[in-house]
Amino acid sequence: MDSDRRGQWLRGVLDLCVLALLRDGESYGYQLAQSLDAVGVGPIQGGTLYPVLLRLQRTGLVTARWREGDSGPARKYYQLTDDGRAALRHGGNAWLAFVAPVTSIVTKGVDG
Repeated sequence: MDSDRRGQWLRGVLDLCVLALLRDGESYGYQLAQSLDAVGVGPIQGGTLYPVLLRLQRTGLVTARWREGDSGPARKYYQLTDDGRAALRHGGNAWLAFVAPVTSIVTKGVDG
């Protein structure tokens, strides 16, 4: 896939993806990046992910706290807030409403 196009799409949905990954519990930045890569979003650099996490924290959608590591340095763990859960529900519904017609249009173009 064209990396410029992928970057444009990613900028539009990375916040939503991070909120969704935090739905079931707290996580730290590197772990989130690994999860995004594992599900097929692709590699996400820290210079892309950490500003998103900071923005989500500043807007009250996630909280963050430092925790000492068992065998390494302290890590900053992020957790979804109630406002974050509401934003995920709203954003998830909006994304699904947007992607369904796009998928329909693209699928017709690919099949024909």
